[in-house]
Amino acid sequence: MSLIDDLENYSLDKTTYINLRWIGIIGQLITINVVAIILKFKFEFIIANTIVLFGVISNIFLFFFYKQRQLSNQSAFYFLLIDILQLGSLLFLTGGILNPFSIFLIIPSVFASSNLNIKSNLIILFVTISLICFLTIYHFELPSPLNNYKISYYYYYAIPLGLIIALIFLNYFAYLFGKENRLRKKALDKIQEVIAKEQELVSLGGQAAAAAHSLGTPLSTIKIISQELLKQKNNKEEIKKDIELLSSQVKRCDEILKKLTVVPFVEDNFIGKDFSLANYVNEIVKSFEEISDKNFITNLDQDTNPFPIKKSIELVYGIRNFIGNANKFASNNIFLSIKSDSEFSEINIEDDGVGFPKDVLSRIGYPYLKSIERGISSKSGLGLGIFIGKTLLEKNYAKIILRNSETRYGAEVNIKWKNNDLMKL
Repeated sequence: MSLIDDLENYSLDKTTYINLRWIGIIGQLITINVVAIILKFKFEFIIANTIVLFGVISNIFLFFFYKQRQLSNQSAFYFLLIDILQLGSLLFLTGGILNPFSIFLIIPSVFASSNLNIKSNLIILFVTISLICFLTIYHFELPSPLNNYKISYYYYYAIPLGLIIALIFLNYFAYLFGKENRLRKKALDKIQEVIAKEQELVSLGGQAAAAAHSLGTPLSTIKIISQELLKQKNNKEEIKKDIELLSSQVKRCDEILKKLTVVPFVEDNFIGKDFSLANYVNEIVKSFEEISDKNFITNLDQDTNPFPIKKSIELVYGIRNFIGNANKFASNNIFLSIKSDSEFSEINIEDDGVGFPKDVLSRIGYPYLKSIERGISSKSGLGLGIFIGKTLLEKNYAKIILRNSETRYGAEVNIKWKNNDLMKL
């Protein structure tokens, strides 16, 4: 599924929408009845309550008979259309565009722009604008005694014009914000998926190593017994072959279990240790050196205050993402340095590639960015790696600066922590 297709899977939370509709319906009932019964204003009181009752029925249907927890784009479109037409009908009976509550006409359309697809947005926008124009020309008078007021035609036609301009303006920004939120949600879901897989691998590795550790003693016992039996039955060829086979299989089991440990060939050390920042970076660099033809140039001389940091999947994966990005775009060399003193610790990652594209430099760190520069757009991804790394490290108290290097002319990433924050991990 492509990114465009994925973004078209719009939906709306049913519970949230039902609650918002109840607020609107209760507000309409209170307003209509207060104006008619307490203020004694004259208008089509019974018809207005009947229209609101239709809204109540539609909301009850949505609550009891619509089984899905999320309203599909199509279902949400129809219900929002009902909301617009219902409110339009009430305004038609109570003064049209001059009714102070006509401002509420723009709410369903703005709500649609942030939650529904572009086609549904445009249709609802068109219906709303058409309804505003209709209510400007055709409507009952304002409830008496308000209908005695006379206003200028300039002011009268300025009201629908102002509503339409506000509607278009709010729709545009709601659509942009909604699109950005969907992209960010999709990227955050990707982070959760990545972390879940990493935790599963660590868990499986720990379980396998624990199994190797636990089975080591019984396997050793079996091996000793088989050797003793071999000494005792060396004059019986058939038994001797069986015992030799048993001994070889025990040895094979031992080798297989050792390979399953997180740290192969090091017994009882499968859990690992808390390393300093430099050790973490070194381990990550080693993993890249095995598969990369680039040169990793490290400078750890300024790490004057190395201290152990609790092992963290998020920390390791975040740093690895930035080093992996440098490895991807570097021409030949990746430069890594670590500075650590009594107050701060920081990692600086630079490469000798082309650097961050200028057209997306101001938005680096947002997901799903695509440069339009030639020679870069084909090689670059969607910015997910940087977004994931930035999000994971910032969650762990890091401050990150992304820029183009002034000395290497490639990309530069500076990751900085307060030592007190690192010790809290």
